[in-house]
Amino acid sequence: MELGIYTFAEVTPGTGAGERLRNLMEEIELADQVGLDVFGLGEHHRRDYAISAPAVVLAAASQRTKRIRLTSAVTVLSSDDPVRVFQAFSTVDLLSGGRAEIMAGRGSFIESYPLFGYNFEDYDALFAEKLNLLLELREAERVTWTGKHRAPLDDLGIYPRPEQRRIPVWIAVGGTPQSAVRAGSLGLPMALAIIGGMPERFATFVDLYREGARRAGKDSASLKLGINSHGFIATTSQAAADAFFPPYSEVMTRIGRERGWPPSTRADFDASRQLRGANFVGAPQEIIDKILFQHEIFNHDRFLMQMSVGPTPHALLMKSIELFGTEVAPVIRKATAP
Repeated sequence: MELGIYTFAEVTPGTGAGERLRNLMEEIELADQVGLDVFGLGEHHRRDYAISAPAVVLAAASQRTKRIRLTSAVTVLSSDDPVRVFQAFSTVDLLSGGRAEIMAGRGSFIESYPLFGYNFEDYDALFAEKLNLLLELREAERVTWTGKHRAPLDDLGIYPRPEQRRIPVWIAVGGTPQSAVRAGSLGLPMALAIIGGMPERFATFVDLYREGARRAGKDSASLKLGINSHGFIATTSQAAADAFFPPYSEVMTRIGRERGWPPSTRADFDASRQLRGANFVGAPQEIIDKILFQHEIFNHDRFLMQMSVGPTPHALLMKSIELFGTEVAPVIRKATAP
């Protein structure tokens, strides 16, 4: 199993985005050094997050790392231009020696739609059309294409070309069953977000993914599946919970006010840390047990952990990354090896 980290680079009030990005470079570099496989960067266009252009930050990270794969998590494709997305990640791929990936999604926030002149009512149609174009761009150097939401391409060359034959494109799926079916029918790897509830209830999404692939004539057994979840690791379970809960609670409660969720409580948080809960927060052995428990359910190929759900001290993140790479990852790889 591939193991990694993703982040939205939450900004600590009073410190600014610059400090957060500089710290992020150290975190990605450490993840590479301790042998983690993937580092993903989210895209947001809000004051509380430092990354609006993941490819720019990944390009910088490519020069400080040697082997770790560098991916968006996610690229909000509905409000972006597929040509520029492809060019940006081709550039990251060339700079990194073939380590770039794209995780494409419709976005968990909507601020990018008015920012770039799109109508949120076209949410799904935009994504479907732009995904189609992105996949065509990675297949051929010259492209002829026509759609509804973007100007057509008439035998135009798209450059630079990446070092990889095809940059991997993952489809990020939250709570929409149709998205799982789409990923399967296109034969694309799926990254399934589980950030609440019991993991067993998400098995249906995996079934829909595999069935969508079979109906489209794809080899469902060969498709890659990733699980993305919140988590944090410390030397003791109590230390992990005490470090992670305050920023997590603040963010989840604030977003909850926007979306109608109840406030985040410590009791609910502690319940989510149990084996059948969504959050991976604890000492290394707890994290090992939980990853392997979910692997029995999903048989997934990749697990990515979001360690900073709110502003978290850099030193604590560095320790969590170190424990993930040195104590958790070797055990998981041995247990899940073919």
